[in-house]
Amino acid sequence: MGHIFDQKLAKLYEGWEKSPEGVSLDRLSTQLIIRLLKPQRGERILDIGCGTGNHLLLFHRLGLDVTGTDASPYMLDIARSRLGSKASLKLGRAEDLPFEDNEFDVATLIYTLEFLDDSFAALREVGRVAKHRVFLGVLNGLSLGCIGNKCYALFHDTLFRQVRLFTLWGLKSSVKKACGNVPMEWGSAQVMPFLLRKYGEKIETSPVVQSCPFGSFLGLVFEMAYTLRTGNLKLTKRLKKEAESPAGTSGF
Repeated sequence: MGHIFDQKLAKLYEGWEKSPEGVSLDRLSTQLIIRLLKPQRGERILDIGCGTGNHLLLFHRLGLDVTGTDASPYMLDIARSRLGSKASLKLGRAEDLPFEDNEFDVATLIYTLEFLDDSFAALREVGRVAKHRVFLGVLNGLSLGCIGNKCYALFHDTLFRQVRLFTLWGLKSSVKKACGNVPMEWGSAQVMPFLLRKYGEKIETSPVVQSCPFGSFLGLVFEMAYTLRTGNLKLTKRLKKEAESPAGTSGF
């Protein structure tokens, strides 16, 4: 099941989120999410591991029909207080989602896979409920910033003590195992060292820079590919054909 956010873990997350590094990463990652996901007004989107609702607010402002799910009742209570009727919120685990097959046009897992024990099961589930596109956003194990934060957490009680870091190649391999050979597109944000943010944040928004696999935030979007297509049998034609055949004659 992984880590379910209680009040203590939520405060650690909030502290990191509101830090200068977290604010900068949020701004840059938001631009990357929009560029890769290409959200369309009116689409139904599910944010898995929605937490306090930051990305639900973003998707609502973009005109999407938003639903969020999280395993933490504490985090969902905060999300409800922030979003009100703007989003549908449901308690649920990423590894066993309480939704029907293909119920949503788009699904996202942003800062969620890092806290799960079984990320493969979560990827299988997101592939089940999403009809068109899936976006994954994770902290990058090849980023100097994330590696530094992980080392710092060895001696201090920070959010990064609970985090599992991913790499681009590991993430792509997991997606292929869970969802098949689906088309993918990726990018990363906060490539340059955070200490140089004043000089490099404008450069960071360039797609060329975001094509570097070493940013603190790694984003990957993939299109759902269905290899089995079914067709509906026209019942009236079949009944007419059976009625005209000797086998279709009633024996009363």
